[in-house]
Amino acid sequence: MTQVTFQGSPVQLAGTFPVVGTQAPAFTLCGADLSDITLDSVKGKKVVLNIFPSIDTPVCALGVKAFNQKAANTENTVVLCISADLPFATGRFCEAEGIENVQTASLFRSPEFAEAYGVKLAEGALRDLATRAVVVLNEEGLVIHAELVAEITDEPNYDAAIEALQK
Repeated sequence: MTQVTFQGSPVQLAGTFPVVGTQAPAFTLCGADLSDITLDSVKGKKVVLNIFPSIDTPVCALGVKAFNQKAANTENTVVLCISADLPFATGRFCEAEGIENVQTASLFRSPEFAEAYGVKLAEGALRDLATRAVVVLNEEGLVIHAELVAEITDEPNYDAAIEALQK
């Protein structure tokens, strides 16, 4: 079992985190308009899976804002900001912050997503939420970048994700 830390304390994760060069696990998430977003629905585009615990925390909010800005001019790319938050909450956040270049996706209907991607917090105060991670896929759904952020309260390496999109 893999682990990360939350404010310095170890937290076990459930599942297996994707490895560069492998096919991304299939998923069905809930979009902002309550429609399904699937891996198949984004095939043909490069995809950034920005995974985090909740939009209602400062670091998670910073991540959504950063990807909104950094991915704005990246051609043939979709950024999915994924958490267990309800679409209504992420919608309010995006509207208030002027977020238009990313899509929010909720795993509230599909809790198996977190385990399929190896990001399910298996214990502690945040158990059953997703930890912070970034997975970048090519147009065929192959993993071309994968970062499991070691400390949940740290930001991911945005530049490494954007660089992977430009290869």
